Amino acid sequence: MPESTSNALRLADPLAPVRYLDVILIVLAAPFVVLLELPVLGYAVGAAVWIVQRVLEAALEHSARRSDVRRAIGVKVGSMIGRTWLIGIGILAVGLAAEREDGFTAAIVCLAAYTVHLATTLILRPLERNTEQA
Repeated sequence: MPESTSNALRLADPLAPVRYLDVILIVLAAPFVVLLELPVLGYAVGAAVWIVQRVLEAALEHSARRSDVRRAIGVKVGSMIGRTWLIGIGILAVGLAAEREDGFTAAIVCLAAYTVHLATTLILRPLERNTEQA
């Protein structure tokens, strides 16, 4: 096997589907929202805001990993605060610009996605620490 292929396999994250289960579930739930005639605008905004904040989280996590400890802590804390504001402003904006049901749907989407994200993070954390020690 060529060296570049073995490096790619070593760098690939075998737990990526579990790590991004919240995003996968949001995308898979979209047809059901349309079929059940739920507020599609609220769902779309909630899903978009959640996916954008997850992309930001991944990018900032990668940036923090490559820096010193003090900068990494600052990036993580700032990231958590900024991403929370992003979600809150998105929910508020859709609730004020459209119907209240749209804002409520966006909030429920983000809450459900956060619950799945928190559960998968708690499950994967011990596995990540074991691979770092090896």
